Amino acid sequence: MLVCIIQFMVLKNFIVLEGIDGAGTSTQIKRLVQTNPDKYIATAEPTSGPTGKFLRQMLAGDFKVDERTNAYLFAADRCEHIFGKGGVKELCESGKIVVSDRYFFSSLAYQSVSCGLELPQLLNSPFPLPEYLFFFDINPEISLARVNARNESKEIYENIEAQKKIAALYEKVISMYEQNPALREEMKIIRIDASKSIEDISHKILEILK
Repeated sequence: MLVCIIQFMVLKNFIVLEGIDGAGTSTQIKRLVQTNPDKYIATAEPTSGPTGKFLRQMLAGDFKVDERTNAYLFAADRCEHIFGKGGVKELCESGKIVVSDRYFFSSLAYQSVSCGLELPQLLNSPFPLPEYLFFFDINPEISLARVNARNESKEIYENIEAQKKIAALYEKVISMYEQNPALREEMKIIRIDASKSIEDISHKILEILK
């Protein structure tokens, strides 16, 4: 059951790109930053901090943790990412535009697969909403084919069964925010057809942000 815990504080100058593995968020963030490196700052979750590095090892399959522990760790890493010294909030308030590859929406989708939605929603309720949320919508089979084409070691969620479940949960989560009238003037949600070409997607994002 989806528990309706929705944040209403929006962090201006904060942009988030979300989507399942292989959706193309990382590629688009690189291209966006290249258009104006003095204007945009790229970041990602998990972060490059100590907790984020631990999480990346876990995602690589180096060891296992309970899914509830997983949810707590992602929230802890996110807290430093947003509120820590030199974090997203500080940067945005100084006038920088921060573009993040994933945010708490991914926790609501990924961690909910095995531990349910209630805990991830509760843990992530203190975090502000981004000003812009770009949701990269794509068929899991297409995105997983992209992942396989990288010829890199796979993470624990990079299999078709998990990706289908995560894609369905993403749809529920994004729809929950889209359907809340109080948020429509606060956080702008843009759905991206992630099966389109890299150039088409880049053009759409730039046009919206202009």
